[in-house]
Amino acid sequence: MIASNHYLGIDVGTSGVRALVIDDSSSVIDSGRASMADHGDNLRDPRVWWQATQAAIGQLKKVSGIKCLAVDATSGTVLPIAAEGTPLSDALMYNDTIDDSGILQQIAGLAPADTAVHGASSALARAMWLQRQFSPARVLHQADWIVGQLTGRYDISDESNTLKTGYDPVNRCWPQWLTKNLIPAVKLPQVVQAGTFTGSVQSDVAQALGLPAGIKTAAGVTDGCASFLATGARNVGDCVTALGTTVTMKMLCDKPLFDASYGVYSHRIGDRWLAGGASNTGGKVLLDHFDAGQIARLSAAIDPAKDSGLDYYPLVKAGERFPHNDANWQPVLTPRPKTDVAFLHGMLEGIANIEALGYQRLVELGGPQPASMRSVGGGATNPQWTAIRERLLGVPFLAPLSTEAALGSALIARDAMQSV
Repeated sequence: MIASNHYLGIDVGTSGVRALVIDDSSSVIDSGRASMADHGDNLRDPRVWWQATQAAIGQLKKVSGIKCLAVDATSGTVLPIAAEGTPLSDALMYNDTIDDSGILQQIAGLAPADTAVHGASSALARAMWLQRQFSPARVLHQADWIVGQLTGRYDISDESNTLKTGYDPVNRCWPQWLTKNLIPAVKLPQVVQAGTFTGSVQSDVAQALGLPAGIKTAAGVTDGCASFLATGARNVGDCVTALGTTVTMKMLCDKPLFDASYGVYSHRIGDRWLAGGASNTGGKVLLDHFDAGQIARLSAAIDPAKDSGLDYYPLVKAGERFPHNDANWQPVLTPRPKTDVAFLHGMLEGIANIEALGYQRLVELGGPQPASMRSVGGGATNPQWTAIRERLLGVPFLAPLSTEAALGSALIARDAMQSV
């Protein structure tokens, strides 16, 4: 009997780390999880990330066959480092904003309109602020630094994590408008495509973690992209909607889609593109009117085959990102029907219509027709909402392979080894 090779995916999230091992057939054979709070109160401290990563890996029992690993982490989280990799400060997280008007004006004056670097929450703005405050040898992304802890290389990143820092995924380079005016190229990591081998786990690190020697590392992606891949979506036209507090829509395309006026951007994963956007509609507006128990009870009384007769645009407050990018976009939740069942029916249908418009927008911008839909997030467990969405989107709904981002990273590691 030929022993199966194994592959490790590591997902560094906002509050914890997940480590997951798969075999050649994508079956999960081992996993570990660690909370960052168990290792420190400061979740911006990279040492807390690393301790949680070590703890998650330390829970694994079936490690002998691991041949390759990949890491995903939160998109847009950046930190300044010294030449040897030592952090010079806490990181600035994916949702931290920069209020330095000078930095924001510089970016606005130089960056093309359709890049994902504009605004106070821009990863590029965070990177510029860190560079000016700490004069680092390099500014890295969260995933880059974790990989550096494993391999000793602190000079490399991937095409997904660097997108919001200004990397040009179409021409596959750091653009000159950035490197000549905002951050010197020497302060930025070398960028490779997802799945590219970037080194091996250092022998002393492997020994300390209880891992076999010689495990290769492959360049990964952001946590959002890893979550998409984890569902099993891998063909052009495959779609994944995350029904959480907000609604995120993504579709795998054979060419990039960028349009800032609609809030659309694309991550490059190899030679394919993960295009989409995020709406402000979703579970948050539902919970603004009903608690979770009420939503479940009222949903059970809805006939999803029937149209609600309402034309809602459910938002908690004015402002939308996608499929309209308009800070003044107004919510529509009137008229209010006599029954709560009818009201919830209208809201679920309204959110589904926004989702359908989102994918229509991607097609209008040159994307393929949606071929399949996989759903993740809390809303995906609501059968009536799923039936409404199936009726309005008109594409086959498939069960996701997994909802664990770490599995997406493990698949990248597997594919990297199998392509050799």
